[in-house]
Amino acid sequence: MTSAVTTEPETAVLEDPVENSQPVEQEPPATPNRAASARRSSPLAAAKRAGAKVGGLFVWLGRIASSWLVWLWNVVKPYRAVVSGLGALVLSAALVALVAGLLLGWAELTVVAITLFAALAVAALFLIGRATYAVDIALNPRRVTVGERAIGRVLVTNTGKKVSAAATLEVPVGEGMAEFPIAALQPGAEVEELFAVPTNRRAVILAGPAVSIRGDQLGLFRRAVRWTDAIELFVHPVTTRLHPTAAGLVRDLEGQVTKKITNNDISFHALRAYVPGDDVRYVHWRTSARTGQLMVRQFEESRRSQLTIIHSSDERYYADDAEFELAVSVTASIGAQVIRDGTQISVVTEGRILKTHSVTSLLDDSCRVEKIVGSTATPREFAREATKRLPPPSVVVIVAGSAMEAPDYRAIQRLFGGETNVLALKIEQGSRPRVQDVAGLSIVTIGALGDLPRVMARAV
Repeated sequence: MTSAVTTEPETAVLEDPVENSQPVEQEPPATPNRAASARRSSPLAAAKRAGAKVGGLFVWLGRIASSWLVWLWNVVKPYRAVVSGLGALVLSAALVALVAGLLLGWAELTVVAITLFAALAVAALFLIGRATYAVDIALNPRRVTVGERAIGRVLVTNTGKKVSAAATLEVPVGEGMAEFPIAALQPGAEVEELFAVPTNRRAVILAGPAVSIRGDQLGLFRRAVRWTDAIELFVHPVTTRLHPTAAGLVRDLEGQVTKKITNNDISFHALRAYVPGDDVRYVHWRTSARTGQLMVRQFEESRRSQLTIIHSSDERYYADDAEFELAVSVTASIGAQVIRDGTQISVVTEGRILKTHSVTSLLDDSCRVEKIVGSTATPREFAREATKRLPPPSVVVIVAGSAMEAPDYRAIQRLFGGETNVLALKIEQGSRPRVQDVAGLSIVTIGALGDLPRVMARAV
């Protein structure tokens, strides 16, 4: 038998003993996941860069578009005021009808659009031309009391060289509007119109500005030209006259004497022994000669009379508007009388210090006093903030509504020293007048303005 013997071919391997002595660092074979991520990273980065470029382009285009829109808006803005609300509606309807008619092929919509555009064109013809007016507004008188009559006058003069076109003159008066049709005027011609001003409540009423209106009869376009500024009409509160200097406020002419002892004043108090540094002008020589020791005069410090009226306008302390108006009238009556007597006075309310250099200025500022809602947490806090920058008062009068309680008045009283006289006026519409003493504080209830003179005389 013959047997086949198979042998593997021998392969000769030659090794370099020097090279094999040092280990050879080889890069690890790339795994399938790393290779795949490497292939994906390159397109993704390119897409991000392309997106950033596109985003920057859109931002640049947006800035250019916004700047153009702002410019266009500023250009159109003066003309936009000429188009009334009805005119804008008609213009929008004309554009919609025109586009719809052309796209849908409806001749009826196209005719409607042409008709609306024609109406707008005819209406625009009424705006042609320029008025040359001189307008003057006058109020007679400028200051009235509630209920008195006030008349306003508007004088319109054509100052141009041509006949003016017809127009309408609008004059806002308070919350109302006075309208006067102005016919065509020859050069130099003038027309006068009168209007009544409502004075049924205390207020500062603005009359004006006078504005001439030109436009079409349909009201599609309206061009307004302002000719004057607004002027003020003061409707003063009703006041009553108090008895001069006997109104329970300040009786002295030279000032109010205090218990503080000083070395220099006009109210003599006593004599004391001379101390080095005393002014020799106040040495009482007759007593010094009799006693054999230098004696100097002492004085009681006197302060100039200063009245402070603290008027609360917080609606929490008033039952209704009538009670608030009565409180304003009481404050104005007392303040006006004190100013007439020549006594220094300060009148404060929430957020306002009223002008007191004359009776008229006080009454004018009292027209601006309005009810507010909770400016401070407590009446004491309001009084402290309102009076901290005022001169020290010798007399304080507190005016508030029927909802303010006695502890609130007492809290305000404690803000001032014992040398300050404090009088509280509680306004309660329709109540009988009375005086109540609460721990040394006189709280006077006033139900009508006519009771004020008599109650003030009894309160002191």
